[in-house]
Amino acid sequence: MHRRVLAGDRLVATFLIGCVLFNYPLLSLFDRRAPVYEIPPVYGYIFIAWAAVIALIAWAIERRIE
Repeated sequence: MHRRVLAGDRLVATFLIGCVLFNYPLLSLFDRRAPVYEIPPVYGYIFIAWAAVIALIAWAIERRIE
């Protein structure tokens, strides 16, 4: 049961990190035109942030507690 509680706590923390990463003030920092191909950098930020959230979820679920 201890493992489930810790995994649940880690998932809640990951959810809160995801809320911060995809919140308006942080997204607005990347909302401008880039000099390369006129692609907004927010697309790269969203891709990297989404991959980080998925990696944190996998880490929280698969982590072994001894």
